[in-house]
Amino acid sequence: MSKKELHPKDYRDVVFSDEAAGFSFLSKSTAKSEETIKWTDGKEYPLVKIQISSASHPFFTGEEKIIDTEGRVDRFKARAEKAKKLRTALENKAKKAIKQAEKKAKSNDTIEAKVEE
Repeated sequence: MSKKELHPKDYRDVVFSDEAAGFSFLSKSTAKSEETIKWTDGKEYPLVKIQISSASHPFFTGEEKIIDTEGRVDRFKARAEKAKKLRTALENKAKKAIKQAEKKAKSNDTIEAKVEE
C-alpha cells in the first residue's frame, strides 16, 4: 500500500550556480526557476542560484571564514590575550618571590653560620 501522487511530477534537470565561487553543476531537482542557462552540452536548463556550495563551504574547502559583525571574535581574542599577559605576570611574580625567599634563606644561613663561629 503506497500513497498515490506521493512523488513529484516535475522532476527535471536543473543547473545550480554558486555565483561567489564561480561553480555550477547539473542535477535533477523540482526547484522552480524563471531563469535559464545554456549548459556545456548545448541544451538550455533552468538556473537556480545558490549562496553556498561545496566549492565555497568552509567544511569542503578547508578554509575558515569568520563572519563577525558584532565584534565578538575580537573581544574574545582581546580577553584571551589579556588573560595570557596576566598569567605571565603572575608566573614572573611567583618566580621573583621564590628567588627572594631563596636569597633570604641563604642570607639567614650565612648569618647563622657566622653566629655559630
